[in-house]
Amino acid sequence: MNLKSAQEFLTRCFAPEETIALLLRSEATARVTQRIVTVKQATGLRYLGWLAYENTTGANIYVAANPLRSGSRKRTKESIASVRHIYIDIDTDGEARIATVRSTELIPAPTVILSTSPGKYQALWRVDGFDLVSQEDLLKHLAIAFGGDPACTDCNRVLRIPGFLNRKYDPAYLVSAEYFGNSVHKPIDFLLPIASVGTALSECLDLTPKRPGLHSTSESDWAWVSQGLADGRDAAKLTKELASRRADKPNPLYYAQRTVDVASARLWMLEGVPHEDIVTMLECRRRFEISTTLCSARAREITATAARMIVPQKNCLIQT
Repeated sequence: MNLKSAQEFLTRCFAPEETIALLLRSEATARVTQRIVTVKQATGLRYLGWLAYENTTGANIYVAANPLRSGSRKRTKESIASVRHIYIDIDTDGEARIATVRSTELIPAPTVILSTSPGKYQALWRVDGFDLVSQEDLLKHLAIAFGGDPACTDCNRVLRIPGFLNRKYDPAYLVSAEYFGNSVHKPIDFLLPIASVGTALSECLDLTPKRPGLHSTSESDWAWVSQGLADGRDAAKLTKELASRRADKPNPLYYAQRTVDVASARLWMLEGVPHEDIVTMLECRRRFEISTTLCSARAREITATAARMIVPQKNCLIQT
C-alpha cells in the first residue's frame, strides 16, 4: 500500500475545497459504503489511515471521476458539479489497446493511466468545457473506438485510487499511476470522427417526421444500397454511384461511404459474422482511403451502430 500515491492522485485530480464521493466495496461481503467528503478531508493522514485499514480488511477503494456539488448527499448525475475527467476502462487485450490510446493522433495523450490489475487499465484525461451529455457521448465513442468497456461510460462512474490494493485478486494487486503532464483538454482536442448515435444513424436513415406513406431520399438511398449489397453488387461501385447521386450532401463521398459501410455491417451481422471480423473487413475496405488509426476507430463505431439497428428487430421478433 502507498498512501502518498493515493494522496497525490486525489490532489492532482481535484481542488482541496471540492466535494468528492469515495466508495468502499467489500469483496467478501459485498458491503458497500459511500462517504461524501472534501478533498482536504480525504487526503488527511487520519482519513487515509482509515481507508488503508478498510482496504487491508478487504474493501476496494474508489473515487467518483467528477466532483459533486457542495452539500450533496448522493452520487447522482444531478449532484455532479462539473465534468472533470474523460476516461476509458480497458479490460481486454490491455497492453495493445492502451498502447494505441497513447499513440493515436485522434485524441490527446492521457493525463494519467492507472494500472488497475494485470493487463487492465483506466486512462483519464483532465478536461474542461464538457457538459454531462457531451461527456457521456465521448465516453461511449472512446469505448467503441479503442475497445474499452462499454458498460463504464456513465458520468458518475467511480475510479480506482492508486496506492490501494485491488482486492479482487489473490494476492491483491497494488493499483499504480503513471502521469503524462497537467494539460487540461477541450472537446475540440478529441478528433474522433463520430457524432452522437442519433446523428450517426441519421446519416444513413432520415429519422425526421414525415407524412405517412412518404419516404425520405435518405431512406430511399438506404433501401437501394441494402438491396444492392444483398444482390451481391460491389461495395466500391455502390459507393461511387451513391456519391454521384447525392451531390446535394455537404460531403457526398463521406455520406456514401458511411451508408454503404453501415449497410454492409448490418448485413454481415444478420448473416452471423462475428463483430471483430466485421471491424476487420471494414478496415480492409477503406485502408487506402482513410488513415490507419482513423480507419480502425471508424470501423468499430460503424459496427456498433449497425448492432444498435439490429437489436430492435430482434426484440420485435421475441414479442411476436
